[in-house]
Amino acid sequence: MNIGIIGCGAVGTKRALALGDNKLIIVVDSDLSKAEKLAKTMKIPNFSNKPDDAIQNDEIDMIIISTTNDYLAELTLAAVSNKKHVLVEKPAGRNADELIPIILEAKKNRVCVKVGFNHRFHPALLKAKEFVKSNALGKLMYIRGRYGHGGRLGYEKEWRANPAKSGGGELIDQGVHLIDLSRWFLGDLDVINSYEHTYFWDMPVDDNAFLMLKNSKDQVAWLHVSCTEWKNMFSFEIFGKKGKLMIEGLGGSYGMETLTYYKMSPKMGIPEIGTWKYNSKTDESWKRELDYFIQCINIHKKPEGDISDAKKALDIVKKVYANR
Repeated sequence: MNIGIIGCGAVGTKRALALGDNKLIIVVDSDLSKAEKLAKTMKIPNFSNKPDDAIQNDEIDMIIISTTNDYLAELTLAAVSNKKHVLVEKPAGRNADELIPIILEAKKNRVCVKVGFNHRFHPALLKAKEFVKSNALGKLMYIRGRYGHGGRLGYEKEWRANPAKSGGGELIDQGVHLIDLSRWFLGDLDVINSYEHTYFWDMPVDDNAFLMLKNSKDQVAWLHVSCTEWKNMFSFEIFGKKGKLMIEGLGGSYGMETLTYYKMSPKMGIPEIGTWKYNSKTDESWKRELDYFIQCINIHKKPEGDISDAKKALDIVKKVYANR
């Protein structure tokens, strides 16, 4: 596909480097120097600080949008109005209401909008999904997820700490990944109990959020996200009546990505344990997600992790913030 990228920061660069055989036509950033830098990296001539140079380009099939949260929905709506497929970074907007016009316009123009839930495409989580589909765990009971980092000097002055730009704090940042993964395994969830608070950072958004979510089958997701973790960490555990899966790490500063399967013995007691370690030097989840999205477009299939899934995740975020 012919692709344009709007937003040339760290994530936009990762997306560009994961394009594979697809053709990058233009890169755009409000900071023209960032666009120029990425264009040079990708060895293409076209860069701009005007989003319309990508959105209104008839040569382009898909737009990748990786800006700050306050522009995600606006640019996505403009792109689908111009009949472009879109891969927009999570959370796809500052709140669920911003996504409603996108859903309607995408349906009207018969284009697909995939949201950047790349965690679904990490190898340990893909393997976990295979286990669950094969009924290796039996009926699922609950999920326990933790995700966090420790911020950095000046974190409270960055755009993520500005609610007008971000829409919220740690809950809308890393929290939507845990919510999305929980929905991927358990289906639609509702908020049973929650608490979000700012413990450390001097900012008007939350730095910790605690959630208890439940579906219609009484399956629970118990989640905690934090930017006072001090040491980056990711932990996602799936409990079934016949065993348990534990995913730890995401590579890089989050530690080696590992999946551990605890298979319950018929006599209970010590389980049979199997472990898979993924020591890749590069994070292939970005490429897997794009490849999957393009495959869905080509066969006219609604992708998982799309704009509707993002809205349902943000509906949960909205309820948590309403409980303040």
